[in-house]
Amino acid sequence: MIPSNPSVRVAAIDALLSGLVDYAGLFPPASEGMREALENYASYLASDDRSALGRFIVPISRLKELEDAGSGLMARDPGSEPWRLSVLVAGDVRAAGEEMLRFNSRHGSGWNEGHAVIDVVELKATTADDVGRQRSELPPSFTPYFEIPIEDDVSRFVKAIARAGARAKIRTGGVTPESIPPAADVVKFIAACRREGVPFKATAGLHHPIRGTYKLTYEPDSPVGTMYGFLNVFVASALVYAGESDETAVAALEETDRQAFAFEDDAIVWRDKRIPAELVEAARRDFAISFGSCSFREPIDELRPLSRRPLSNDQ
Repeated sequence: MIPSNPSVRVAAIDALLSGLVDYAGLFPPASEGMREALENYASYLASDDRSALGRFIVPISRLKELEDAGSGLMARDPGSEPWRLSVLVAGDVRAAGEEMLRFNSRHGSGWNEGHAVIDVVELKATTADDVGRQRSELPPSFTPYFEIPIEDDVSRFVKAIARAGARAKIRTGGVTPESIPPAADVVKFIAACRREGVPFKATAGLHHPIRGTYKLTYEPDSPVGTMYGFLNVFVASALVYAGESDETAVAALEETDRQAFAFEDDAIVWRDKRIPAELVEAARRDFAISFGSCSFREPIDELRPLSRRPLSNDQ
């Protein structure tokens, strides 16, 4: 049993879900138009489940389009909470950084342009040297996540990310069965991040809470594949964070039985492992940060029957 701290009072479901889902409606398989995606994001911010909503993800090439389409949707009150944006950057990192700084300057107050802030940047590294180089070209005010390959020596990449003071990103699926990585590789990535003290986020293929066979797109003739559940991924991450073995984490990641998971007020339970809510909270805050999904409603609505209680909005 993982030890708990009885002085801490936080509901396990709230610890799991707070800011968990970064909304990527612009991306496949949803591929929404900009206005539709922004309207959806605004509606989620006003919904009862808003505490689970993280950042809006947008590629740097569509940042101006976001400004134009979102001008009537973003709050303009200087005292309002800004929309939080994560920007995908490819190409000239230095130029992208300057463009994002200008965006934040225009939208920081909310008076005229709408209140929004870019605070996260997502990049790709194909070599370990890419990490330090791209980090040095990015203004220090942004928190960078580096998507890295996980099939080879992932520890070399994660060490480079740690040296750069950055964060890691793992692709956990896609629109083809071949894009779903083996569980052992996913856990190897998670364990490397734990060893090096590197927070991470996941992206792709986590529309459902529990691992199972699902359609990979919304098309009638969509291929099917065995997708990871986001609950599997974040329970496995919490177990690694708590010092459990890689073998235990792989078993949690590959779990397909919904009845093997349970939510108590003060813990998440998977089989004989009880993860206290305060440990879930710490793992989410410091380690397993979020996941990107082109759907917000699908993962949240599917989790509800498992959690058996409404989300809190007091976070």
